Amino acid sequence: MQNVMFDRIQKEIDNHDVVLFMKGQAAFPQCGFSSLVVQVLSQLGVPFKDINVLEDSELRQGIKDFTNWPTIPQLYVKGEFVGGCDIIREMYESGELQALLQDKGIASAA
Repeated sequence: MQNVMFDRIQKEIDNHDVVLFMKGQAAFPQCGFSSLVVQVLSQLGVPFKDINVLEDSELRQGIKDFTNWPTIPQLYVKGEFVGGCDIIREMYESGELQALLQDKGIASAA
């Protein structure tokens, strides 16, 4: 069962440059942490795939097991787990997130 879920998660990560596993959707985040990461990505003008973990309890647990990371949201850039809300906020404030996106070839509209 876990392998099927991990394959599903890996496929999303492989098929999209920037993926945010979050509570709710980008247009309607359902937790403050997810909302903050959406705001950061939107501020940077970075297109991303949002995946609502609230629609699927197996996915909600599966993504935590996949990364061995206990919280949601979780941001992936070019297949690499970047972090959750606090890490993304700190990276954004320091300029590290912008540098990472640039290094990975993610074009921003900002």
